[in-house]
Amino acid sequence: MSFQAAGWHIQSLRAKPQHSSGSLGRCGDKVATGNLVKRSLHRVKQLWSGKAGADSKEWKRVRELLRDCAANLGGEVSTRLRAAKLGETYLQFDDENRKAFLRLIVHEFGPEPPKVAAAHKAWQEALGTDAQWQAEAALRAALRSPRLRILTQFNALPQGVKFLVDLRADLNRYMREDFALQALDRELESRLVAWFDVGFLELQRITWHSPAALLETLIRYEAVHEIRSWADLKNRLDSDRRCYAFFHPRMPEEPLIFVEVALINRLADNVQTLLDEHAPLFDETRADTAIFYSISNTQAGLRGVSFGNFLLKRVIDDLKQDFPRLSTFATLSPLPLLRRWAQNNEAVWTHAFAPSELGNISKAASISRSLAAVRQLLEDRRWMDDKQLALLFQAPLTRLAACYLLHAKQPSEAPVERPLDPVARFHLGNGARIERLNHLGDCSEKGFQQSYGMMVNYVYHLDTLETNVEELLRRGKIDAVSGIRTMAKMPNAT
Repeated sequence: MSFQAAGWHIQSLRAKPQHSSGSLGRCGDKVATGNLVKRSLHRVKQLWSGKAGADSKEWKRVRELLRDCAANLGGEVSTRLRAAKLGETYLQFDDENRKAFLRLIVHEFGPEPPKVAAAHKAWQEALGTDAQWQAEAALRAALRSPRLRILTQFNALPQGVKFLVDLRADLNRYMREDFALQALDRELESRLVAWFDVGFLELQRITWHSPAALLETLIRYEAVHEIRSWADLKNRLDSDRRCYAFFHPRMPEEPLIFVEVALINRLADNVQTLLDEHAPLFDETRADTAIFYSISNTQAGLRGVSFGNFLLKRVIDDLKQDFPRLSTFATLSPLPLLRRWAQNNEAVWTHAFAPSELGNISKAASISRSLAAVRQLLEDRRWMDDKQLALLFQAPLTRLAACYLLHAKQPSEAPVERPLDPVARFHLGNGARIERLNHLGDCSEKGFQQSYGMMVNYVYHLDTLETNVEELLRRGKIDAVSGIRTMAKMPNAT
């Protein structure tokens, strides 16, 4: 994103100076000062690239600019100018210099330990007295980080919120090597959670007649089933399909999350049929089932900010109003970690493949009658194109998927374990039930690599959603049809 494209061009601030105090002459002086700061920041970029010494005047000037931001000096124009200068500098940096910029903020603009210690001591001494509440407020103020005052000044810019979302995406990458940046990440996450509260979000339906830039964004962000062409996209936006997205008022051209829906009269069992561009249009007025087949988050910087569950509830309400015949709301979902989990759990293979099934598969493939040979055969996707082998693999792979969904858990010290599968966590956490497992549901290379082509239907029964959520949170109990529970029964599951 270029500085000008982001709407941050300094000249625009000259043309429309929105100031809260001071004369126009003073604003002009500040703009001129801002231009000097811009030149010094360019020299600081060279400094951080190793082209100048660490004790240079440029380095001091950057600190001064950041200190002014932390102190929130000046009026609205000054705030805009400082944020614009810092934003422009950051966007021009490569990764190493961006890390240096963020490390500077973390290490030099955090809470001051002496003030925190003094405020904490005063609070402890005031406990149980009338002064307790004032001491508590003082402790909270001492803990408040100047880092946030620096970052929140970007809100004054047209694309400031988007800038902070992208900056946090950078933080998520850098934290893997520099744990100190986690402090800044937690502070920024808490602010983004407040800014992106679902009450501020707008639900919009996206159609083939939406702006081209928005349609291109869908193609770029689709994370579940790649959009291969404009014809593919048009098919997904046809009359028997729906696409909805959440938008934030400060990011009107950037969907935060979107869901793709198919209106049909059955529970979909494979994505190939669902996305067939040449299939005849279905009369959506006859639909009794809405299939959510793709939900994609678009902003890496909003990791930990949850609004997907609200999106589904809003979409279900919208669909019920438009199509009163709809009685089933379900998904056709991937199992993204199934193959990796199975490869690391030897016991599940013995449970999934009965001796007779091993014999039948070995005979059909002309391989030795052993679990190792069958597993090696499974790793070559050509068995998918052999109708006999594909049929013979159906029951064992369905058992494998059932064990995965009901037994694979996230490593955690919490008393209640959560499902390992991220898609399962989302839908089960919103009250859905595991309804059906679908062999060869996704025959794409991605589907094969993730789950040997297996997919799952989660169904949202509106009258049991709250009960299911409560049971999952309190007891870790997963709602699933009895057939899937039976297939998943195995000793010592991990």
